[in-house]
Amino acid sequence: MEKLTIVKVGGAVVEDPQQLAALLDNFSAIEGKKILVHGGGRRATKVAAQLGIESHMVGGRRITDGEMLSVVTMVYGGLVNKSLVAQLQAKGVNALGLTGADMDIIRSHKRPLKKMDVSKEEAESLISNGMAVEKDGNTMVDFGFVGDVDYANGERLAQLLNSGVTPVVAPLTHDGNGNILNTNADTMASTVAKALAEHFDVTLIFSFEKKGVLSNPDDDDSVIPTITRALYNKYVEEGIISGGMMPKIENALEAVEAGVKRVIITLATAIDGNHGTVIKN
Repeated sequence: MEKLTIVKVGGAVVEDPQQLAALLDNFSAIEGKKILVHGGGRRATKVAAQLGIESHMVGGRRITDGEMLSVVTMVYGGLVNKSLVAQLQAKGVNALGLTGADMDIIRSHKRPLKKMDVSKEEAESLISNGMAVEKDGNTMVDFGFVGDVDYANGERLAQLLNSGVTPVVAPLTHDGNGNILNTNADTMASTVAKALAEHFDVTLIFSFEKKGVLSNPDDDDSVIPTITRALYNKYVEEGIISGGMMPKIENALEAVEAGVKRVIITLATAIDGNHGTVIKN
């Protein structure tokens, strides 16, 4: 099968001109078919603040009310996405900026109320602002216009790739009923990789500001070389892996378990496939 490389780049890298320039140079140098999936949360927070719109985060996840949905749609689908497309075009890459709504490539459903472990003070604040309710002693958070992915359309993405297009995908999806939804970029990248695994030999690379998954967060060189499902469960139990790294690895494990050939978590300036943490089945 023909090779396909999917690179997901996080918002922290998007906000760092030096790291971003290196990543786009390396991405442009990847031979064959490729897709770039990007975040942009830090830029959205900055733009929201400039507009006088407060950002609310719970467990590292953004609550997306109507005002914030307008911001993330503008920032992710416009400012960040088209800037990346322009920079890639300057490097000779035939890039096309997309959201999940374009060509119906990624569809999702609005996230239902979700139980979250928060402090009493945070729970009271969320409830008073209409962002959560208390049910059976639990704080159930309403994340607003946030989408949990249902599927990606591998056939249509394959058509674009086979026509010589390099998709650049923003972290926005739609529900099929006319609504745009803010969606986790890691989940989108994993879903796209799984959808294309039957069409290509897929390598999925999660790139961010660290060299890989670290056994010691204070030591940038403590990269764990390989993680399997069993090792992941062990590291979580021991507290070595926690917080925001957990959903990233969950997405990576789901991808390899669904037939994606290689999944790597690595530094944004080292997306050559020879560095970082390899996720194995």
